[in-house]
Amino acid sequence: MTANRVFSYNFAPATLQALKADKRNRNWPIIYILENRTHAYIGETNSAIRRIATHLKDEKRKRFDKLYLIKDEKFNKSATLDLESTLIEYISGDGTYTLQNSNRGLRNHNYFDREYYEALFREIWDELRANNIVRQSIRDIKNSDLFKYSPYKALTDDQTEIVEKLEAIIQTRAESRSIVRGEPGSGKTILAIYLVKYLLSDASTADLKIGIVLPQTSLRETVRQIFQNVDGLKRSMVLGPNDVVHDTQQFDVLIVDEAHRLTQRRNLANYSTFDKAAVKLGLDPNASDQLDWILQKSAHTILLYDGNQSVKPSDVAPSRFKTLEKHANSFVLESQMRVLAGDRYTGYIDAILRRQSPEICRFDGYDLRLYSRLENMITDIQHLNEQHGLCRLVAGFAWEWKSRKNPEVFDIEIENCRLRWNATTKNWINSPNAHKEVGCIHTVQGYDMNYTAVIIGPEITLEGGNLMYHPERYKDRYGKHSSLTPNEMVEYILNIYKTLMTRGIRGTFVYACDPALYAYLAEYIPAYEPAMIEEVAESPPEYGM
Repeated sequence: MTANRVFSYNFAPATLQALKADKRNRNWPIIYILENRTHAYIGETNSAIRRIATHLKDEKRKRFDKLYLIKDEKFNKSATLDLESTLIEYISGDGTYTLQNSNRGLRNHNYFDREYYEALFREIWDELRANNIVRQSIRDIKNSDLFKYSPYKALTDDQTEIVEKLEAIIQTRAESRSIVRGEPGSGKTILAIYLVKYLLSDASTADLKIGIVLPQTSLRETVRQIFQNVDGLKRSMVLGPNDVVHDTQQFDVLIVDEAHRLTQRRNLANYSTFDKAAVKLGLDPNASDQLDWILQKSAHTILLYDGNQSVKPSDVAPSRFKTLEKHANSFVLESQMRVLAGDRYTGYIDAILRRQSPEICRFDGYDLRLYSRLENMITDIQHLNEQHGLCRLVAGFAWEWKSRKNPEVFDIEIENCRLRWNATTKNWINSPNAHKEVGCIHTVQGYDMNYTAVIIGPEITLEGGNLMYHPERYKDRYGKHSSLTPNEMVEYILNIYKTLMTRGIRGTFVYACDPALYAYLAEYIPAYEPAMIEEVAESPPEYGM
């Protein structure tokens, strides 16, 4: 039998006497939880008696009525520091409590026999669930946005360094401009959300007016839901570019995630809204863009940016960021946080798509494969969704969105497969029927999935060794513009497919409509073999039903 590691007490002065009965409470690494069913505080200490006595005198802790001590004979200081960070991260993602903890000091660090303690954490979590202290399984939490975008993340070394440098800049200068570049999966969104909580947790920056700007509607609503469940953060801090303009006050700090998706006055769905916002700031709508709005409204501007994820002609021109960077603080995120294939994966995908003849790579522990039949890919992605959850089919925008007006019709027909586009644009990834629908760049950019199955549409083909753009097959009316050359449109489309092919944490599946493009991709991506997944369904459920 597994030994009990979680011990329950009343959070009261009388408990101090009871704690003296166990010598581990005097001088041994221990993790503890204080809670009252709605709020919690998590910590670690070498002396539970001294630490709990201190908390009993703290006005902020007086709301708590329960104390849980987590003990193990093999605990050491490095292990409890790591387990404390992990527990904060997962309890935040569980959603049962609003945490009193700040996010300062949460760091990823290595230590002896860390794998043992990672396995031990699962046993501790199961015991916490058995005692109704937490609700969800580790799998369900890891698939949730509350976990993925929680500000209680243990940062990588490069994230930590950038956060500390940005804080120093804000504390010591009256104004500043900073650009943080990062490939897909390098943790830009995590850094942005973490930084808001980090700044508001320090006395020197707690009173600043801080906003986080997300140009994409879908991701913006997701982050608003996160902020309303975190102590010290508010939904109103999560903004669209227009919200920034219409706020009556100046911002001390504006942090812009996915800054490459800020727009210029070009190929917009609503020119009037853009023009009114620009005029309100005293700007010429024809000679300014949303980047100008952000810069004018904030003393300190922090832009999280990846020019290779610009996917529409309306996106602010990369040249604007290059010009700004000459006079800005510049940082680079290099660690790969999303894809288990590691840091080389995004560069490999980019080199394949741009026909740069990369050296063939295989990625241990990452499932990258190419399909010649779409039906097989659908079967496998649905099977994996049943196992892991959060496995989605996505595609380039090469088919009209007919089902938007008539939910009974199918949008995409390939081989014997009939599919429908996403029925919602807000938080599609987590919508009830997402596993039966097909997402596009506008509903998945910025999100993580366990496995992603990507359909490369007929809007791009390989002819005579060159990638060719077919405007009549590209159905995103706001994704193209008559002033752009075919080569410029190819670049936008390649950016889209690179973005789609870097969403999957565990694996990426690819199907290309164009036979020549399939043959080219087969030189670099392993071809599908029917035995790769055991117990596959005989035929895939029909999508969009």
